[in-house]
Amino acid sequence: MSAPATVSPRRWRRPPVIATPWLRWVAVAGVIAYLAFAVVDLEFDYARFVRGVPRGVDMVVSMFPPDFSRWDLLLGGLLESLQMAFFATAIGVVVSIPIAVGAAANVAPKWLYAVCRGYIGVSRTFPEVLIAIFFVKAFGFGAFAGVLTLVIASTGFVGKLLAEEIEAIDPGQVEAMRATGAGPLGVLLFGVAPQVMPRYIGLVIYRLDINLRESTILGIVGAGGIGAVLYNSFARYEYDFSLAILLAIIAVVLVAEWFSGFVRARTK
Repeated sequence: MSAPATVSPRRWRRPPVIATPWLRWVAVAGVIAYLAFAVVDLEFDYARFVRGVPRGVDMVVSMFPPDFSRWDLLLGGLLESLQMAFFATAIGVVVSIPIAVGAAANVAPKWLYAVCRGYIGVSRTFPEVLIAIFFVKAFGFGAFAGVLTLVIASTGFVGKLLAEEIEAIDPGQVEAMRATGAGPLGVLLFGVAPQVMPRYIGLVIYRLDINLRESTILGIVGAGGIGAVLYNSFARYEYDFSLAILLAIIAVVLVAEWFSGFVRARTK
């Protein structure tokens, strides 16, 4: 009696995004053609690149040794950036709570959901630099414009991610709270908040880390902080002082990175 023939199992393969082979080749050719057009249209000049390399090397060499003699100006700019980041984060993460609740489809009415989702979408559409330029034009140069910029960015960022976390909670706890006669506030405080609090703490620390980095950039457009000091040092060709500022910024960012990792590990 002959042994039964063995049938090799069929392996599942993810279907391609574009099923038709010739359409895939057309898409690849289109991407390559667009990249070639972009290089030509942007007027990428290899000779200009070659000429710029020695100038870049000269600038880097002129940065050494770093000049920390104006430590009062450096520390003043760093302190202003830290104040901007902490103050904006404190306001933004508090304001983002009602926005996140309103943007969660499982706990908010439809009209409130539409309003809060619309605000989150608009606040996340524009980069922080563009928002800072608007506030600088409206309120003038200084840290006030930078704080407003970071508050808007923080509410959109934390509000979106916290709303998604609220929508992913266990509905059983919420239904149990409602079955006991708890009102909307009681449901939020005792049915929703305990489930999202660890994630919320992580988002607060993460946003603070982002705001510390962004506060150093916003000064370039006049929104205060160490970025303004850095921009002025480059404009005056004081590259040794620029390196001192960059080293100070790197130190602050590394400390913030360590602190955020430490807090996230403790809240898991």
